[in-house]
Amino acid sequence: MPEPARKLRITEIFYSLQGESTTVGLPTVFIRLTGCPLRCKYCDTEYAFQGGAWWHFDKVIAEVKKYNTHYITLTGGEPLAQKASITLLKQLSDLGYKVSLETSGALDIQAIDPRVMKVMDLKTPSSGEESKNKYSNLAFITEHDQIKFVICNRKDYDWAVNILGQYKLTEKCEVLFSPVNSSENTSIQKDLANWILADQLAVRFQIQLHKIIWGNIQGV
Repeated sequence: MPEPARKLRITEIFYSLQGESTTVGLPTVFIRLTGCPLRCKYCDTEYAFQGGAWWHFDKVIAEVKKYNTHYITLTGGEPLAQKASITLLKQLSDLGYKVSLETSGALDIQAIDPRVMKVMDLKTPSSGEESKNKYSNLAFITEHDQIKFVICNRKDYDWAVNILGQYKLTEKCEVLFSPVNSSENTSIQKDLANWILADQLAVRFQIQLHKIIWGNIQGV
């Protein structure tokens, strides 16, 4: 068999505090891959749609080793749009890193190494990409993974609550409800918190820590 591809097109590699998920606040190396087949209306990483540079795995690992952390996050864009990302996830896990993958849920996650924590974003109606959700992926979600919903309004919330019940998501893994970061709807954080409490949902309310600290800028 031919050797798996060992190069990826990467927009940036940077060191920061994890802003989301159960490892929030922990120093983490982020590997942001270039390219995404989705065009969510609230996307905050459009700069990663194009460009980037090809990195061999050896160069990626050398860069990661510059930082004193066990945590690595592969993000995008959409990392799984490049098939070699699955090979890199395994190699990083083999090296002893605690690896997480941020994925849209629109591409197949079946082949991902089971040591990798998958943070899968199910697209709400306001994203404009709801039809891309690949619900068959839910069969490959384990208890150490997470499912995320970005909530823009009450319609998104009601939709997400319905999906929670339909697929019994809180029995599969931890579920994250994140208010959209938007200057057009500044009340959504408080609204979402109140809705979760009123309905007594077993979900984690999540605000993006890195944006509270540094704002909506690249490389954090």
